[in-house]
Amino acid sequence: MSGPYIMRPSRLDDFPALMELAELSGAGFTSLPVDEEILRERLEKSDKAFRGQLERIEYGKYLLMMEDTSTGEVVGCSAVKAGTGIDHPFFNYRIITLSQASHAAGNMRFDMDALVLTNEYVGYTEVGTLFLKANHRGGGAGRLAAQSRYLLMATDPDRFGEKVLAELRGVIDQKGVSPFWECLGRHFFRMDFDEADKLSATTDNQFICDLMPKYPIYVDLLPPEAREVIGRCHSDGVGAYKLLQWEGFEFDRTVDIFDGGPLVAVQRRHLRTIRESKRVKLQLVDDASNTEFSQGLISTDVLSDFRVSQAQILLRDQDTAMTSQDVFDRLQLKPGATVRVWVRS
Repeated sequence: MSGPYIMRPSRLDDFPALMELAELSGAGFTSLPVDEEILRERLEKSDKAFRGQLERIEYGKYLLMMEDTSTGEVVGCSAVKAGTGIDHPFFNYRIITLSQASHAAGNMRFDMDALVLTNEYVGYTEVGTLFLKANHRGGGAGRLAAQSRYLLMATDPDRFGEKVLAELRGVIDQKGVSPFWECLGRHFFRMDFDEADKLSATTDNQFICDLMPKYPIYVDLLPPEAREVIGRCHSDGVGAYKLLQWEGFEFDRTVDIFDGGPLVAVQRRHLRTIRESKRVKLQLVDDASNTEFSQGLISTDVLSDFRVSQAQILLRDQDTAMTSQDVFDRLQLKPGATVRVWVRS
């Protein structure tokens, strides 16, 4: 049975709902700051991106809202940034392994990990900002929020990079404290995590160039509480991490410079949703409850009016799919429309 949710482009009047999601997301969710100016700007940029009103397509920042169609309530969001490192640097720590050996000390050899500041993901497309209200998690809602981003890329591939990355929020304790930040970043920035996080979201990140060390930081010299969280995601992000791994993302030995959370990456052509989806003509069926139908997702094929719905789907042949009237209503389509479908195997 298809659920009541759709993913749709954000609108300027979504600000109250977006602010509510930001307040619920908690500390360390850097892409949803509780800041009216930033959130309104995100909605404006997303609106221009979906309308095609961009100076350069790699500037596109597409924000999708999850709506419960039974109530009209916005219950979640996710986003796609067409190109990272385009308008300002995208800094991370790369984990490198340094090998040291000494014949004079009895042929001793040591391999030690170190953190090196890098800006090497220029032009990657970034997926992120996946957040759902607690009472709307489960039932395939998280999968809908995640996979809608890849269906968006498939709608107009030329707008997006050939490689895709995702950052996951690092470990933050119940008091909102990041062990990684307290043991490392604070010594160079001399400010609280939230202040540095806000600076990163609102400036060109020049302060990172100015203040961060340019030399490798040996991981073994960090306190245990910092070492233990390098490359680990926040407990609230475990489900999202599993979905990313299912999609084909792999840990790229790169972490966030503030909270130590993992960065994962994949070639766009290897994304499972894109590989397994296909463009078809969508036709109406009276009853989608029989066993021949499978659960899946259907997205419209027009970027400016992009929508994704959960659905019960029957692939009649290579070029035709069948679904029920309620799905047509959610997608605002008529029978015979060209869509993209993904069927869960």
